[in-house]
Amino acid sequence: MSTKTPNGLDKLGLKDIQEVYYNLSYDELQAHEINRGECKFSTTGSAMCDTGIFTGRSPKDKYFVDQPPSNQHIAWGEVNRPISKEVYEDLKEIALNQLSGKKIYIMDVFTGASKSSRRSIRFVTEVAWQAHFVKNMFIRPTEEELEDFEPDFTVYNACKAVDEKYKEHGLNSDVFVVFNIEEGVGLIGGTWYGGEMKKGIFSMMNYWLPLEGKLSMHCSANVGKEGDVCLFFGLSGTGKTTLSTDPNRALIGDDEHGWDDEGIFNFEGGCYAKVINLDPKSEPEIYQAITKDALLENVVADEAGNVDFTNASKTENTRVSYPIEHIKNHQPGLMAGHPNNIIFLTADAFGVLPPVSKLTKEQAMYYFLSGYTAKVAGTERGIDEPVATFSACFGEAFLPLHPTVYAELLGKKIDEHNVNVYLVNTGWTGGPYGVGKRMSIKDTRACIDGILNGSINDAEFEMLPIFNLRIPKSLEGVKDNTVLNPRNTWKDKEAYDETLKKLAKMFIDNFHRYDDKGSEFDYASAGPQL
Repeated sequence: MSTKTPNGLDKLGLKDIQEVYYNLSYDELQAHEINRGECKFSTTGSAMCDTGIFTGRSPKDKYFVDQPPSNQHIAWGEVNRPISKEVYEDLKEIALNQLSGKKIYIMDVFTGASKSSRRSIRFVTEVAWQAHFVKNMFIRPTEEELEDFEPDFTVYNACKAVDEKYKEHGLNSDVFVVFNIEEGVGLIGGTWYGGEMKKGIFSMMNYWLPLEGKLSMHCSANVGKEGDVCLFFGLSGTGKTTLSTDPNRALIGDDEHGWDDEGIFNFEGGCYAKVINLDPKSEPEIYQAITKDALLENVVADEAGNVDFTNASKTENTRVSYPIEHIKNHQPGLMAGHPNNIIFLTADAFGVLPPVSKLTKEQAMYYFLSGYTAKVAGTERGIDEPVATFSACFGEAFLPLHPTVYAELLGKKIDEHNVNVYLVNTGWTGGPYGVGKRMSIKDTRACIDGILNGSINDAEFEMLPIFNLRIPKSLEGVKDNTVLNPRNTWKDKEAYDETLKKLAKMFIDNFHRYDDKGSEFDYASAGPQL
């Protein structure tokens, strides 16, 4: 076992530390997980843990300390809630008291594969599997880099502690996830969920990088054999992971990226994938990655360790984290050049958007700010039609700054690097959900292939009315080109026209949230017009 102690241990504010387990190896962590009774192991060698009562993030319990200069940049509201310095000090005391007098795990890691943009992050926890999660999800420093490691930001994960005075503090519950930007400290209390650590640091990168003129993005990215880079944005259920995993292209990363002067780089050193109903045929890369060193969360397994991926009795949000090295076809160094193409994925359950359309720069900024997809009808009585979902920049829950900051940066970079941008609908065709059918994966793949090999640029285009989207009239690999114009696929053309107008109004209504930005940012003209 490593006997090395981290630099700056005395600065942590912890008392009577019993023992420090510093940047343990996978084998050491797994031994701790077994000995402490935290994990069991599956038949494929992956650890299995439960995250307690929280099997997902707790967004209403996330706060930023309200103090200058960061409070001048943060977009306060439902996503970014303010907390006073006084309350922060109380919560920090709770966290430090919880972690004092304990055996603790310290993981020193990087976020950001680009050396000119990365940050050094220290995680402190008393739970072995949480240290394992950090080792999987972040970039692992070399022994030489650990010699002079100084954290830019420290996360105290005091998951076993709660804020019993939360009402007095004016907070939502006894759970707290707090960021003090000026002090470089994050606090987690009351929730064991590993994703709080991952997305907490993503939120911080979304604060730091744009203020340096670098774009932070909630997207996947891959690179072709010729060095051509493609970014895939999309909310859950749009096919982001599936479509960015391509046997002919190396995966840069599946979720969080930055774009600086050198190009595209992954924030992370691993992947965090949903595994509910995981099928080795449809998602072989993820299935094959669940081996030794992977960490499964909240799955159900029998006594022998055979996992039942269809069992959602603990949660629908069953997940696995694993080092990106488990994906055979990953990009060495987790970096590549500037993107040639950007793809916005939407699963339009209204069935009115084209399978692929080419966007202008202004349209790209508009659809980036809209972050649209439509979920299928729920199980509640009375809900029998799709529900539109808008999430700014395809990741609104993790944006400390105003969404337009990220959109403006995107526009500048599209101009600077002459990037092509496309909107791809992986949703319904021939009618809305319940009438039409899901777009065939073969046609979607043909659209993606046309973008990646550039053949789409040779196509003749027509215009989708109201939305003013440019649609190719034909595309290599698409068997029946009538599918490219969604109106052609509807039997009831009048119903299509009405549904198109209905969706356009939803876009327009959603975009009124940006009215306060004034004429300097009037990209509404790039959206649908009624």
